Amino acid sequence: MTAPSSFTHQLQILNTLSQQGYHSDLMERALTKIIELERSHALQQATELEAKLKHYETQYQMSSEAFYQQFNAGTLGDSMDFFEWSAFYDMWQSVQARLEVLQFATR
Repeated sequence: MTAPSSFTHQLQILNTLSQQGYHSDLMERALTKIIELERSHALQQATELEAKLKHYETQYQMSSEAFYQQFNAGTLGDSMDFFEWSAFYDMWQSVQARLEVLQFATR
């Protein structure tokens, strides 16, 4: 995996080229493909996380959203299950935010 500073630098180069009016069909196709692959990967992650969330929702008979609110309010205790459920919900929310950006990019 490329270091974040290198990644950011590469994006800045592409942005500079774009601002200077440079356009390449190859670059556009490559960027479109990268966005499609990232979207596909995020959808797969969301599906896997939703299965994990569903397990806890079934076990504890409550939605993940209701659980998360109660857990963060400190009303549920400190079971290891609750910490895992909370972490999965955080990850799911992060993936959903990423999907919003990626879906906007494909319009």
